[in-house]
Amino acid sequence: MKMKKILITGGAGFIGSEIVNQLFDLKKYDITVMDEMIEQIHGKNWEDSYLYKKIKDKCKFIKGSVCDLDKVNEAINDNEYIIHLAAETGTGQSMYEINRYNEVNIMGTSNIIQAISLLGENSLVKKIVLSSSRSVYGEGKYNCINCGDIYPDSRDKGRMMNGDFDLYCPCCGNKLELMATSEDSEIKPSSLYAFTKYSQEKMLQTMCPALGIDYTIFRFQNVYGVGQSLKNPYTGILSVFSTLMLENASINIFENGLESRDFINVRDIATGVISCLDNADSNGEIINLGSGINTSVINIAEMLKKHYKSSSNINITGDFRIGDIAHNKADISKAIKILGFKPSIELEDGLKEFCEWVVGQTLDNSKYINSLNEMENAGMFIRK
Repeated sequence: MKMKKILITGGAGFIGSEIVNQLFDLKKYDITVMDEMIEQIHGKNWEDSYLYKKIKDKCKFIKGSVCDLDKVNEAINDNEYIIHLAAETGTGQSMYEINRYNEVNIMGTSNIIQAISLLGENSLVKKIVLSSSRSVYGEGKYNCINCGDIYPDSRDKGRMMNGDFDLYCPCCGNKLELMATSEDSEIKPSSLYAFTKYSQEKMLQTMCPALGIDYTIFRFQNVYGVGQSLKNPYTGILSVFSTLMLENASINIFENGLESRDFINVRDIATGVISCLDNADSNGEIINLGSGINTSVINIAEMLKKHYKSSSNINITGDFRIGDIAHNKADISKAIKILGFKPSIELEDGLKEFCEWVVGQTLDNSKYINSLNEMENAGMFIRK
């Protein structure tokens, strides 16, 4: 059987390495990975990193950045599919490293399209799959008992300073009720990161039809699991909390602890992405990938504490970050209908597996503390 050729940008990252793993097991794909191997994710000795070791014998590897057009040209070569994951991630960091996020996320995507265009009739690319983010929705979808569906703007800083982290109807002032956010919801980016992801989406929607290429855009929810970077302070609360809990250090939870996220295991994300490659019904579609369930940050902290048998104190601080949303709950009915997608890993089971892996890793929470100081200096982190 002829192997299908596929390029994964950012393929040595957390999500990319799991996609490589699953593609390799299918024995239908000739895989190329291009990754910059930045220190924030892989550490100083990237060749010794957990994620690189996971993929190194399963693909052709090209060390390089999507910001380097020559490297992109080399990587695309004769590949038929591109899964574009390479990006700077993290809403908080994006709010003060503006040029870096624009360069990697927007110009990096532009380079991929430019390289395909330069190949002209010699290009074999059939489809691009983009990892976008639920962050493009901003606060997402809510309901007002008086006014119906509402897509609120970012929360009021003054209210948050006074300890009120809820959302209110802009028309009648009523407190809003969280709804599952569907793909046809209004787009309201509340961070520079979200803006760059939406720019990536619009670039593909404009240029892929012009180039005669199919595309599928996924809006990932909060992805977690084994292999998640413990070095990057912007990758999410699971890594940050884990590092502190294993030291039995105090955990400071922002806002009121009731803020919630839609957590989805990386293995389910990878399965969902792969399922679109030869699925014509997914062409030209934007699809949420998540669990469809929102879990509060305080509940996550309590679950982690139980798994680690930690004596850490859990403190609700009222501190908050500019650009953070209150809640996230995805409507995944489209993924179910088009892809037959069904999350297979319950959060409790996934967290247990994650915690067991973390215990064997080298931990360091200094970068997290530095990240908060950087955000505070930039006016993006408010301490109460």
